[in-house]
Amino acid sequence: MYSYKRIAVKIGSQALARADGKPDVTQMSAIVDQIASLHADGIDVVIISSGAVASGRGEIKTTRKLDAISSRQLYSAVGQARLINRYYELFREYGIICGQVLTTKENFASRTHYLNQKRCMEVMLDNDVIPIVNENDTVAVTELMFTDNDELGGLIAAMMNMDALVILSNVDGIYAPGTTDVIAEISREDDLSALVQPGKSSFGRGGMLTKCKIARKVADEGIEVIIANGRSPQILPRVLEIGSKALCTRFPPAPKAVSSLKKWIAHSDDFAKGEIYLNPGAVEALLGPKAVSVLPVGVTAVKGTFDRDDIVLLINHEGRRIGVGCAACDSAEASAMIGKRDAKPLIHYDYLYLD
Repeated sequence: MYSYKRIAVKIGSQALARADGKPDVTQMSAIVDQIASLHADGIDVVIISSGAVASGRGEIKTTRKLDAISSRQLYSAVGQARLINRYYELFREYGIICGQVLTTKENFASRTHYLNQKRCMEVMLDNDVIPIVNENDTVAVTELMFTDNDELGGLIAAMMNMDALVILSNVDGIYAPGTTDVIAEISREDDLSALVQPGKSSFGRGGMLTKCKIARKVADEGIEVIIANGRSPQILPRVLEIGSKALCTRFPPAPKAVSSLKKWIAHSDDFAKGEIYLNPGAVEALLGPKAVSVLPVGVTAVKGTFDRDDIVLLINHEGRRIGVGCAACDSAEASAMIGKRDAKPLIHYDYLYLD
């Protein structure tokens, strides 16, 4: 019935909230029913759930006006407890145990922290515990936040080597501009800016264009992405069944999956410490059919201060980013090697991800 063995399910705020913004317990129960059924069929599921702030806002009434950061911290602190308790009680009806994993974007910057999170969720899945992941809004209040939980969902799907990421929202998928027709499939060759109008059909912190860009990146890493309406009855089993014709938008996975290390590098561009500028010949070689490393002979400039193993961006001769990689040396050594032949790579191919 299903070809998937492991999936991530991102549940958006508006897929869980009533019109007044308060949690919709009936809707939450319906989604849990579907996930419990998939779990019974042997599919590993990791949930990325929004709704903590909304849950807290519905629980507590403040006696004085709070600024945006303070209110977010307060509501999320109360709401996380309420949200995970609700999930716990709903899954317990099926004899399933769930556990909470709170994270921040900074936890993905360090390879060590990244692997610690992965090991935590692996041991949960190995023991039939469903991980429920959310951003820790009580401490993630700086500019270094996830765009929204779609970005977090993409990171989790890549980290856990998922077969698919299902994004449940309050719309049926990506609508063709100016119509109510859902686009069934978006390939890598399709122009997202032409298909998706910024601000239209947007929700959450990121909006639909951001959602699509994240979906494409995840699909390029060999993971199928499905955007569907979480309020549609039995939507999860319907979009996941073999030969499904369910109403949704799919981003088909690239035929060749990238390594776990490259998946981490692909999502680490926000933590870049520097930039390496390349000449046209180096760019052509990198984008060609053969796997090549970034060699000093093709480098025209090194900007920023970074250490070995730090994340750096690759910039072409037109000033456009073409990839991201893990530096094989620090910035001082890299600068000293600019233009040299027969020198060691600045970024080895195994530690390089091209856009």
